[in-house]
Amino acid sequence: MSREAAHNISNRGSALDAVADEILDGIRDRGTYRRMRVLDGLQAPRMTVDGRDVLLFAGSNYLDLARHPEVIEAAERASREYGCAAGGSRLITGNLVCHEALEEELASFFGTEAALAFNTGYMANVGVIPAIVGAGDVLLSDELNHASIIDGAKLARTDVAVFRHGDVDSFRETLERVRPKARRVLVAVDGVYSMDGDVAPVAEIVKHAHDADAIVLLDDAHGTGCLGGRGRGTAELAGVLGEVDILMGTLGKSIGSFGAFVAGSAKMRDLFVNTARSFIFSCALAPAQVQAARAALRLIDEEPWRRERLDANCDRLRKRLGTHGISTDPSTTHILPVVIGENAKTMATCESLLERGYYAQGIRHPSVPEGTARLRITPMATHSEEEIDGLADTIADLLSEAPA
Repeated sequence: MSREAAHNISNRGSALDAVADEILDGIRDRGTYRRMRVLDGLQAPRMTVDGRDVLLFAGSNYLDLARHPEVIEAAERASREYGCAAGGSRLITGNLVCHEALEEELASFFGTEAALAFNTGYMANVGVIPAIVGAGDVLLSDELNHASIIDGAKLARTDVAVFRHGDVDSFRETLERVRPKARRVLVAVDGVYSMDGDVAPVAEIVKHAHDADAIVLLDDAHGTGCLGGRGRGTAELAGVLGEVDILMGTLGKSIGSFGAFVAGSAKMRDLFVNTARSFIFSCALAPAQVQAARAALRLIDEEPWRRERLDANCDRLRKRLGTHGISTDPSTTHILPVVIGENAKTMATCESLLERGYYAQGIRHPSVPEGTARLRITPMATHSEEEIDGLADTIADLLSEAPA
């Protein structure tokens, strides 16, 4: 490399570093600077976090299927049979027999005509939304929707109408206001809100949306596998399974693998195969991920005790914290927030918990509104009662010790 080329690279690096310093200094000043922790070991109730052996209450492996022997064996077998990569995008060389089988099984699982796999839930939403709405259309969005829905709307360049969180009256009024002028209306809501743990009023939203000839996208990343009598998620819990136009879920949380999917009609699948850019222009999921997900789907049906244990653990934690005067409202699910408020106090509590053998992540703005920083606690089906009680009592001790 010539001196001139090296000098140019150095100058470009200096310019980038200056931009990084400017932005990062602002983040630090706001008390929202983040770093990645380093974990080691199987995804399990106990892991090594930043070199400490701790109990994990911060993950999304809710049913503890990621380390199930049958899931691991399915992934290993797939790697031996197919290799470690799909080899291309689905529309060129990456559409393997196992991808088609997974989608057929997802459709059967949710009682839909079809399903389509995406690489992440984020990619599903930012691909699906622009495929449906654009200029002259409206996306109706709950004010606490996931960032992927917000970013999907930005990519679609569609108008956005926001309604108050979980408020059916606000939703209905907003829908009535925008529907007459819009060519198409897409209603997007989370099933379970990932920072509060409350559930959307899915049945009411589906009814009012369909009465107005609007399309419903339900992001059920955190409900899939955990909620409903058979683990079909918030639509099943609400009694409208099969009535949601586009059901999005992930394969990397309760299903214990990696990836995401949308389930719905056969025409929905055909539309997204041809128009969802995040699907078209991405390599397909690795065969190991696909086969692991297929094994986990089967186990959700074969081992319902996992959902039952998860519910019991969450109820126990909620009640145990309640005996200490600590609220987890508005949660009714396996995501339990303990709102502390101040960023510094929240993160100090998180660090103190880690020192005492528990990892429950502190969450700050922009993931949650300013002034509502919290511990976000996510028990697993395989935590013991003693571990649940220990976490609750330790949180209570730390909060009682902390200065007001």
